[in-house]
Amino acid sequence: MHYPILVGISGASGAILGIRLLQKLKELSIPRHLILSKGGVQTLKYECNMSASEAEKLADETYSYKDLAASPSSGSFLTSGMIIAPCSIRTLSGIAHSYNENLMIRAADVHLKERRKLILLIRESPLHSGHLALMKKASDWGAIIAPPVPAFWAHPQAIEDIIHHQVNRCLDLLNIHNKAATRWKSQ
Repeated sequence: MHYPILVGISGASGAILGIRLLQKLKELSIPRHLILSKGGVQTLKYECNMSASEAEKLADETYSYKDLAASPSSGSFLTSGMIIAPCSIRTLSGIAHSYNENLMIRAADVHLKERRKLILLIRESPLHSGHLALMKKASDWGAIIAPPVPAFWAHPQAIEDIIHHQVNRCLDLLNIHNKAATRWKSQ
């Protein structure tokens, strides 16, 4: 039995990563819950030509990022992990400083305190030392920092191949078996 995977979509570029993750989890019949930030809603519209309500249809349950009393704000709410895809530097900063100003950051903080998997697909480049320090702090507390970096050994032919690989890496990090994942094979 799988507890839900909590997916956060923040305002960084790369909202398609969160959407494809929700679609893949649905395909695998794994419960998925969603938190969209205000910036995430804007990025979905701009990058994916998708409304918040369309994205919410991919989830079994959705929460307002403003609702700090929602279920994911408590450690008693069980999940199999949380992925913020993409994760903006603003969201990373909130997590690194335990500044629980919204539900996405609070839920991430809960995952860290409960020692549950928290995967952050940081979407920023180039990085300055302040960004790196935030990532180190979040990593020291237990977050998995997983920037969406292409695996060129998989010979991607299109952007969709890169997205597919990144989503499958996230599933691997959550110990979710997926036969469609591209695996390295020695020559």
